[in-house]
Amino acid sequence: MVIGIDVGTSTTKIVGLRDNEVISPIRIRATDPVTSLYGAFGKFLHDNGISLNEIKQVMLTGVGSAYVNEPIYGLSTSKAEEFMADGLGAQFESKQDRMLVVSMGTGTSIVKVEGNDIKHIGGMGIGGGTLKGLAQLLLNTDDMKLVAQMAEGGDFNNVNLNIGDISNVPLPGLPLDVTASILGKVTSNSRREDIAAGLICTVIQTIGSATYLASLGSGIKEFVMIGNLTLMPQCHQIFPMMEKLYNVHFIVPEYAEFCTAIGAALCYKNL
Repeated sequence: MVIGIDVGTSTTKIVGLRDNEVISPIRIRATDPVTSLYGAFGKFLHDNGISLNEIKQVMLTGVGSAYVNEPIYGLSTSKAEEFMADGLGAQFESKQDRMLVVSMGTGTSIVKVEGNDIKHIGGMGIGGGTLKGLAQLLLNTDDMKLVAQMAEGGDFNNVNLNIGDISNVPLPGLPLDVTASILGKVTSNSRREDIAAGLICTVIQTIGSATYLASLGSGIKEFVMIGNLTLMPQCHQIFPMMEKLYNVHFIVPEYAEFCTAIGAALCYKNL
């Protein structure tokens, strides 16, 4: 078995890969990357009844991997370049050969994949960290589960300004339900639930639009979305709307949250 570990600053994701099968991905939060790494590894071994002698290689990636420079539990340990891991993991999970891989984490990165050619083409400083900061400022909480729950009881159309709010006929290529201005209808009386939905829409829709713009000229219409933000239920509402607008396909794989860890394990073949 090869172990892939995506080490963040406070969250670590770990998967096992054996015979091209993903084994029990888990996530652990801790106050620092080293603690979360060893906590995740220990829990993974315990929960799956795996012994150290069953593990052939450990592959680390993510910003937190810079803090780890020794073999994990004495096992052969190497590091995988994060953008390569993003591409390989998304390719493995989505079964797509040509795509843009959008890693929606604290910020957002975009990786272009064309067969074996995987390269980072850009990104943006908008992501889960943005949502967390805005929620703290406007909703007095940085608990993302609570924000998502609040948003379930809200409607972003109550705070977003749509084409239909400013025109009684569709504009060329822009139906009446397309957003003209995110949060453009917020008032002092706006419900917290609607604001929560609007904040999530702000981040997800901005990332989706940026991805489409990044794809122009490439002919790529398959966008594979990975990372923690894919867990937001609103993705399943917002991405289909954007697919109709842009005539593209947003794909959220089964293990979207763990694609980078899966890709790290796959990088072992390239050592």
